[in-house]
Amino acid sequence: MTALPSLLAVGLGFLVLMMVAVWLLSLRLRNAGIVDVAWSAAFTPVAVAYAWLGAGWAPRDALLVALVAAWSLRLASYLYVRVRNEHPHEDSRYAALRAHWGSSANAKMLGFFQVQALAALVLTVPFALIALNPTPAFAALEWVGAALTVVGLAGEALADRQLARFRTNPANKGRVCQDGLWAYSRHPNYFFEWVIWCGFGVFALGSPNGWLGLHVIPLMFYVMRYGTGVPYAEASSLRSRGDAYREYQRTTNVFIPGPRRNLAI
Repeated sequence: MTALPSLLAVGLGFLVLMMVAVWLLSLRLRNAGIVDVAWSAAFTPVAVAYAWLGAGWAPRDALLVALVAAWSLRLASYLYVRVRNEHPHEDSRYAALRAHWGSSANAKMLGFFQVQALAALVLTVPFALIALNPTPAFAALEWVGAALTVVGLAGEALADRQLARFRTNPANKGRVCQDGLWAYSRHPNYFFEWVIWCGFGVFALGSPNGWLGLHVIPLMFYVMRYGTGVPYAEASSLRSRGDAYREYQRTTNVFIPGPRRNLAI
C-alpha cells in the first residue's frame, strides 16, 4: 500500500503544475474553456507515468495505457474542436463564473483549475492500482473491465458522431436530434462516459486492493447525471429549443437508454 501514495503524489505534482500552465494560457487567450481540453488530455501522461513507475506486469500496463489514451485523447480532441470553433466566445459555464466573481475572477479561476487537478487525481486511483499489480496474467475481472471500457468508448464516439452529423445539416437548425442513440436517451454521450468509468473500476478489481478504485463508478454517475453533465445540457437545450425539447423530455429517457415512453425517466 505504501507504493500507492507515492504514485498518487507523482500524479498530483504533474496535475497541479499542468493546471498552473493551463491557467496562464487561459489568461492570454481570455478563455477558460481550454481547461476542459487539458483536463481530458492529462489522464494519458498520468497513466503513462503510473505504468512506468508502478513496476507492474508490462502487458497489463500496456492495456491500461491504451484504454486510457483512447478515451482521454479522443475526448480532448473532440473538446478542442468545440473550444476552437467557439473562440473567442467562452463556454457559458466559465463566463457565468467570471461574471459572478467580478474583479477577482482571474485569481479564483486559478483555484478552480486546481480543484480540477484534484478531481482528476481522485479519478486516477484505479489506474495506479492497476499499474502496481505485478501478477503475470490477466484476471477475468480485468477482461470484463476492459470490455466495458471499449463498449463505452464505442458508444460515446458513435453518439458524438451522430450528433455532429445532425448539426451539420442546415435543415435541422432549431430541431432536436433524435437520430440513432439519441432516440433512446437524451444524453447517450454522458451515459457511455459513465460506462467507460465503470470499466476502469471493474478493471481495477483484478488488482490487490482494487476495491479502492470502485469510487469512480458512483462518482461519475453523480457527475454525469446530476452534476456538470445532464443538468447543464438540459437547461441549455430548453433555452435554445423550447417546446420541441420539452416534448423530447416527455418521450425519451434522460440517461439510461431505453424504449420511448409517454413519461420519461
